[in-house]
Amino acid sequence: MDLRIQRSVVSNLRSRPQAVEVGPFVLGLDESTDSPFINYATPLPGVTVTAADVTDLVTAFGNRKPRLEYVVSSSPELEPLLLDAGFAVEVRNQYLVCTPSTLTTPESPAGFDLFEPDTDADLAGMIGAQNVAFGGEDSATPADLDRMRRNRARGAVAVAAVTTDRTRYAGGGTAVAPHDGVSEVAGIAVRPEFRRRGLAGAITAAVTRRLFGQGVDLAWLEASGDDSWRVYERIGYAPAGQRLYISR
Repeated sequence: MDLRIQRSVVSNLRSRPQAVEVGPFVLGLDESTDSPFINYATPLPGVTVTAADVTDLVTAFGNRKPRLEYVVSSSPELEPLLLDAGFAVEVRNQYLVCTPSTLTTPESPAGFDLFEPDTDADLAGMIGAQNVAFGGEDSATPADLDRMRRNRARGAVAVAAVTTDRTRYAGGGTAVAPHDGVSEVAGIAVRPEFRRRGLAGAITAAVTRRLFGQGVDLAWLEASGDDSWRVYERIGYAPAGQRLYISR
């Protein structure tokens, strides 16, 4: 399980516009954004890493913040090397997985429609709602739209939630392009004023269902707190392994 998840992370980073392979690492860069949550590295699973490899990786980041995300068991010797190189742990997250046999799809909450956004207006509305949910601005840049379209062209999934009168974008969620039957579900977000109505679970289930319809057999995600855990577990996700976020 852990190896499949880590291989999917490697595949995702290799698809970035400026992906770089540095020894046993893949560094996924996107010049359209400085976000360290988009520009980060991950180790190739099962490949030996040395202190010199870590030094080379830090150099490859240039002026960007050196940062890694990875499944802990895929490179158990890496964390001590990173700590010795001045990195600090941001967070350890347990990831959850779902399969076609465990997914439960709830009904969409009354007053909202879920759909796959395609026009620039719908994509921007969904991205804006996600940004607000995560504490950002209610807007989407041309680079955001380009990134979303590029990812969807590779097989990524997006689901938006809108009020039935089409006046407000309430939230949305995405999943990265699948690799070897595996895909990460991410960006599940609902505007504060529309929370606690079942939207987060409905969006997550809708994204996951579309992945399984494409032939994916393993979907995974990370939860940010107890409330999120309950939402995801209710629709069929279960804890499976640990991921590490670490930066310098």
